[in-house]
Amino acid sequence: MDASPPPPQAPPAGGASAAPALAATDLVKRYGARTVVQGVSLAVAPGEVYALVGPNGAGKTTVIRLLSGLAFATSGTVTMLGTDPQREPGVRRRLGAVVEAPAAFYPWWTGRTNLRLHARLAGGVPAGRIDALLALVELEADADRRVATYSLGMRQRLGVAAALLAAPDVLILDEPASGMDPLSLHVVHRALRDAAAEGAAVVLSTHHLDEVARYGSRAGILEEGALIDEVDLVARRGRYRAVVGDADAAVAALAGVGLEAVRDARHDPRGEGVRWRVARPEGGDEAAVAARATAALVAAGCAVVEVREDVFDLRAYYRDRIHERRGVGVA
Repeated sequence: MDASPPPPQAPPAGGASAAPALAATDLVKRYGARTVVQGVSLAVAPGEVYALVGPNGAGKTTVIRLLSGLAFATSGTVTMLGTDPQREPGVRRRLGAVVEAPAAFYPWWTGRTNLRLHARLAGGVPAGRIDALLALVELEADADRRVATYSLGMRQRLGVAAALLAAPDVLILDEPASGMDPLSLHVVHRALRDAAAEGAAVVLSTHHLDEVARYGSRAGILEEGALIDEVDLVARRGRYRAVVGDADAAVAALAGVGLEAVRDARHDPRGEGVRWRVARPEGGDEAAVAARATAALVAAGCAVVEVREDVFDLRAYYRDRIHERRGVGVA
């Protein structure tokens, strides 16, 4: 487990000053005497992907239902695009959601016909949007089959396509890739990443921690209805480590490499070597910057044994935080 402090937080994809597209403040939800959500606050800017993670029963689905307006909070507020969706339900026309997976479709209709119905109900869906989304979720070849013949993964992909029909500003999904085969899993996460790149604020609950760690903006860890931690995933990407013969010389070499994108060069606390962070240059290539940093180490005679990307292990971090919360010893 990496105990070193994380690098400075990167601004959200929507920009450091971007107003939240979706925000929750002190959400509480009780069913009788049972409290299932305890004071949850979060904010998601346009272009961000926010992943809610936690064990079964932690309250993820309830938070998703509160955020999407399908449930009323006992106390606290939800703001969507600057308005209260309970007071101004019209704002939900700018929301795409899959809260119950797989999404409900008419099983005797084809996938394409179901999407046409959803498009008609949504209104304003441009011509060609259905075909584009069928391609995005890789259902072109099966679009004219009855949904009753679809596998679970295919139905869930169709649900994501339906949620994206109106190019929503806010996209909320509850376990959109649950039980999927590897192909469907990849397709769904790619679709969510692309939606965020186009400016949508994306919130999903998921158990697929390795996948969201690669493209998500932040992960909120829920335990017993409480948000116990929020992890900046952007700041934990682009990190590299090298095993070298002379760590002092390696740190000096990286500091003098002349690349603004190479930052935070320091001794590796987990072994003999050095670690650094690569900030993706504007319009540039992170891998090319990492390669130039490696070349600088070699040129400085640092006896480079190994260079590799230092991938953040969200799964291990999540496990340790849950165990810490429960008072369980961490192995």
